[in-house]
This record gives sequence, structure tokens and C-alpha cells, in this order.
Amino acid sequence: MPSNRPITPSSLSVKDLPWQIHWNKDKCTLCGSCTAVCPVNAIELGVFRKRIVETELGINSSSSSVFKVYHGVRQKTDPAYSCIGCAMCSQVCPNDAISPIKSDEAGKLAFHINRGGQPRRRGGRRNVPGGLLDQIKFIRISMLTDPALDAGRHEFELRTLLGRVLPPEESIAHFKSNGWIPPVREIYPLIIGSMSFGALSPPMWEGLQMGVAYLNEEINMPVRMCTGEGGCPPRLLRSRFLQYVILQIASGYFGWDEIIHAIPKMKVDPCAIEIKYGQGAKPGDGGLLMWNKVNKLIAAIRGVPTGVSLPSPPTHQTQYSIEESVAKMIQSMSMAWGFRVPVYPKISATSTALAVLNNLTRNSYAAGLAIDGEDGGTGAAYDISMNSMGHPIATNIRDSYLNLVALGKQNEIPLFAGGGVGKSGNLAANAAALIMLGASGVQIGKYIMQAAAGCLGSETDRCNICNIGLCPKGITSQDPRIYRRLNAEEVAQRVVDVYLSFDTELKKIVAPLGRSTSLPIGMSDALGINDFNVSERLNIKYVV
Repeated sequence: MPSNRPITPSSLSVKDLPWQIHWNKDKCTLCGSCTAVCPVNAIELGVFRKRIVETELGINSSSSSVFKVYHGVRQKTDPAYSCIGCAMCSQVCPNDAISPIKSDEAGKLAFHINRGGQPRRRGGRRNVPGGLLDQIKFIRISMLTDPALDAGRHEFELRTLLGRVLPPEESIAHFKSNGWIPPVREIYPLIIGSMSFGALSPPMWEGLQMGVAYLNEEINMPVRMCTGEGGCPPRLLRSRFLQYVILQIASGYFGWDEIIHAIPKMKVDPCAIEIKYGQGAKPGDGGLLMWNKVNKLIAAIRGVPTGVSLPSPPTHQTQYSIEESVAKMIQSMSMAWGFRVPVYPKISATSTALAVLNNLTRNSYAAGLAIDGEDGGTGAAYDISMNSMGHPIATNIRDSYLNLVALGKQNEIPLFAGGGVGKSGNLAANAAALIMLGASGVQIGKYIMQAAAGCLGSETDRCNICNIGLCPKGITSQDPRIYRRLNAEEVAQRVVDVYLSFDTELKKIVAPLGRSTSLPIGMSDALGINDFNVSERLNIKYVV
């Protein structure tokens, strides 16, 4: 280490960092593109002094040492500026002269990232490759190849219901006593989950909305997107595209003012209202929009000062328990839209999820239940929350469905599963497995960010700085100098591509089951796994 750099307890060498910058002096033209684009300022232009031995030609030749100076790129070793491996330097370099390389040993950064007494917070989800859903196989297959059910030729109705579906006699009785029946929406079973307008950049959010609108109006695919908490742009609330949106209201009424003021001016009703009580990556902790991302627009929509961190507010003071909270908020939200819009809660996956579900079965206002598993999350979660807290989604959704079966209400209250769906890229297979375990639909967040906008984060702790507003692709940044890198129209096109490919793969799975007019919800006899303990826990076939 150069003598002008003091050695301190936090001093690290490049070898100690999880990502190391490989720079080729011969290819580099010192254009400065790499240092300009680095989101965390991990590299800098440096001056190097090198000893070169020069030898004269001839019989009486002699050699001498010459010190020469050259300029190049140097990687910083301060933990505050450690390379995140995003490889943006590689993408902008015109000569392929630079690239990050994963260290071949365990990085020491984990021991130094907590300087200042603050535990580590980061974006992205937990770093556990693979998962239970990827191990499940679909084992019930037609004995004959039936052209009528061929996934490429048959007409499929891959739709699910969002809303309370009462039996006919109960529906009539409910209408006579209340003057209305629970509203129900027919939607596509793959929902873009809650990612707030503050969490995502304006072009990313706009791209998602344009993609959803195109899928609905041009392809006749009723895809829905949830706004996340904290409100949304006023122009969306007053447009006809609101019918493709699920508005999320947090338990502390965060961002509610902008929405309630727009209700009289709404041209159409929203698809549904989702009341957020918990998140999978931060169970019991709520969301956190760090000050880095709270610009004037976000502050105005949320009714807060600019540049302050925004943790999810606590549950409103008028609510004293989860049972009372759910009942009050579902009823008040239903009344706000004249009982025309389905209202349902979203909770973290937890061993106490059944208590919430049982409460919903006795509440005719409840339109369903969304459960977010431990592998979800793109926000500013603490590592301790992401890696050590939460509940797997597969067992939680299975327990909930079997509980509804025992009550005879499995076709009445829809369940929506989220958290790590498509984590390894197997989106359709994971979604089909959850549907056959009992979910009526699935919610995705990180997958659509990776597929539609090219998110660079990974389970090996690459990038994962969604939380501090420096996203190198401009997906989760509120800095216009960064988010201008993202083209909203190209994001919309990729959203359409993702849904069309998912639709084809889902048909390939359900076609051999003989299901073409309805989703195989709860069709667990079609599932198998080669882990005996898991098969017993999920009540599916054990196959080897």
C-alpha cells in the first residue's frame, strides 16, 4: 500500500474485496468512461511510477534503471467504496480494457461494512441460490398425446378470480341483507407485485404501466400491476388505465391523501385495493425508502419533507390488533369505493398466517389474501432480516389452502403467493407449482426487474444497491442523470415479451393435465418431489 495511505483497522487490500477490478494497460485509452459511470466510485484515475531497465545495444553496452510515470485506473480499497461487481465499466469501455472479477476467496468486507455502528442495509433479496420450488416436478401427464390439448394449438383460458366468490345461496342472502354482493375481477394469474413509485425510477414505473396497458388492450391479457405503498402519480389516478392497477394502501395510511382526494375525479375504478401489513424480506419491519431517493416529486406525493428517510409508518392508532385492523381497513376501503372494488390484505409469510386467514373467512368484505414469502424483496432491508427472518412461501401457501379445504371455502377466498417466484429463472414452473399447491395467482417483483430492465443484482451479492439511489441501470434511481439511461418504451416491450413467454410455458405445463378452461388450483396430485420429508410436509407425491 502506498505510503500516503495510512493503515487503519479498516484497511483492506484488493484481494480482501469480493470484487476485483482487472484493468489492461495496453488496451486502455484513458477515456475516463469507466470512472464516470461507476455508481459507487470504486475506481479512480491514478498516477503510477514504474522502474524500467534499459539496455544499450553494442559490444560495450550497459544497462541503467529508468523510472517512468504512466496514468491508469486504480481500484479503491476503502470499504465505503468497494466494487459491487455491476460491470457497468465493462459495458461502457470502448476497448474491453476493464472488468470486475469475483474474488476466489471469502471477502473480508462483511466484517468492515458496519463502520459507524450501523448494520448493513442493502437492496436485493437473500443470497440463497435455488430453492424448494425448483425441485418440484409435474408428474401427472396424459397417457395419450391429445392434439386438442396441445399447448401450441388449443385455446386456453388462463384466468383467475380476484374477489370473494360466495356460493349462490349465500350471494343472494348477502345481497338481500346488504344491498350489494362482493365484487370479483377476472385477471391473469401472474401479477406484477408491489414496487412503489419511490422505489422505482420514473421511466421504470412508466415502462411497466405501458407494458401492462398494451397487454390488456392489444393482446387481451388481463395483467394487473400493484402500485406499492406511498401513493402514485396523480395523472394515473385520473386516467382510464387505473382499471389495470391494484392500489396498495399501507396500514399507516401512507400516501392515502393523494388517493382519497382523487376518488371523485376517477374515470374508472381500480382493479382492487391491497392493504399492506408486511413484506417478505422485512417481516414485521415494513418498508424503507432511504433519503437518497426522496426527491421533490416523491416528497410531494407522500406529503413529507424532501431528503428524509421514509420507513413504513406504524399501524394507525385506531387499530389495536391484526384482527381489528384488517376488519376496519377492509370495510373502510370498501366503503370508499361504494363496495365496487375488491379489498384484500397482504401479509408476510409467517407461522401465524392461518390466524389472519381464519379471521378473513368470517369477514364477507375480504376479497382474498396475499402472502409474501421470505425470498422476496428489493428494498432497503437489513441483512439480518433478509438472511435470518421469514417463512418459506411454499409451506405457508399450502397450509393456508388446506385450512380453507377443511372449512369448505377453498373456492371462495383466493390466495396469492409471492417471494422468490422465478428466483432461478424458472418463472412458469415456480408459478405452476404454487398454483397447484393452492395459490390462485402469484406476484413477482425482482424477476420483472431482471427480465424487463436488466437488473444486475444477483444472489451472489452482485450489485444489490437498489436502496441508495445509485442503481447503475437507472431502475431504482431517482437521479435524472442516472435514470435517463433507461428507456421506458423498451421496458414496456420487454414486459410484453416476458408475459408472452410465460404464457407459452404455463400452457406447456397445464396442457398435459387436461386443464384448458381453468387453472389447476390445488391440484396437488400432479406434483412430486424426491425429498421424502418435503413430500410429507406439503402432502404431495414422493418420487425417486
